Amino acid sequence: MTAECCIQGSRPKHDIADIFRHFGQRFLETFGSSHEQIKVMNRIISCRTAALGGHIDCCPDCDYQQNTYNSCRNRHCPKCQTMTKEKWLDSRVFELLPATYYHLVFTLPHDLNPVILCNMKPLLDLLFSSVNQTIKQFAADPQWRLQGKPGFIAVLHTWSQTILDHFHLHCLVPGGVLSEDNTQWTPSKKNYLFRTTSMVKAFKGIYIKGLKQL
Repeated sequence: MTAECCIQGSRPKHDIADIFRHFGQRFLETFGSSHEQIKVMNRIISCRTAALGGHIDCCPDCDYQQNTYNSCRNRHCPKCQTMTKEKWLDSRVFELLPATYYHLVFTLPHDLNPVILCNMKPLLDLLFSSVNQTIKQFAADPQWRLQGKPGFIAVLHTWSQTILDHFHLHCLVPGGVLSEDNTQWTPSKKNYLFRTTSMVKAFKGIYIKGLKQL
């Protein structure tokens, strides 16, 4: 079981539609797939092509017109979700606190994958509750010089970048805590929140204890 911490990062961009066009059929013949997954793949391949038809975009000021192919509007399509994502991010900027933010990742070992796949709800619920308990425990511990109530957003990821089972929780944590009466903000150090090795040990102990109880 691991926990990782970073302040920022990046990943390469790929055109998924091109990957599906070139390798999709070979993948399906080798591994097979569900009807819903095949449907999503075909929608992404057809996105913004003549297969879905088109429309005319017209500027009301200069009367300039441009032919545009229709989007598939599938929630898995990166082309369709880019603008929605950017609008969502712009809205979230106004909610940010004037603090450093930390990206914590809590990962379960792959040895547990067969057990998790047969008991998804209880074991993933346990992942959320264990992470919640770990972060709150560290925020209240005097040795980290915060001693208050933390806030964080947690997002579950179940796949790796290679589309293999990989259960982990991404947490966005502001660098600071609120006092118990919600009247005072205590900031953390600008480049340091909690010791990663200590969090790993605490998270591991909490999760294994819950696993044994289940």
